[in-house]
Amino acid sequence: MPKGIDPTQESEGFNAGLAVRRAVVGEDYVAQALENADELSIPLQKLVTEGAWGMVWTREELGRRERSVATVAMLAALGREEELKLHLRGARRNGLSAVELREIVLQVCIYAGFPAGLAAFRVLRDVLQREENA
Repeated sequence: MPKGIDPTQESEGFNAGLAVRRAVVGEDYVAQALENADELSIPLQKLVTEGAWGMVWTREELGRRERSVATVAMLAALGREEELKLHLRGARRNGLSAVELREIVLQVCIYAGFPAGLAAFRVLRDVLQREENA
């Protein structure tokens, strides 16, 4: 854990978010993000973990699979390739197939434009190829 973040001293929301964040984006990614946190970024790590993961991803009205669909579509449409890569891997952990992810990106092409969709396809192909080679 990074300096200043001790989960035993954090809120239930933080710890619930930490569990979901680890399950979706992977233990290694989360550990690295928290270990690399410094005085400047600790508040951001707490906000992301408690806010996004603890307050939204833990809600029962949508499952993780559905949240992954929405997240992948939005990140692809916005052209946020680094976060898209992370969430494509998370979507695979949440049970989405390569074909389902392809279909989401096709939707992005139509509704957000072909440049966004083409970029998302490149990211998807990279993620799937790395998965095959792992």
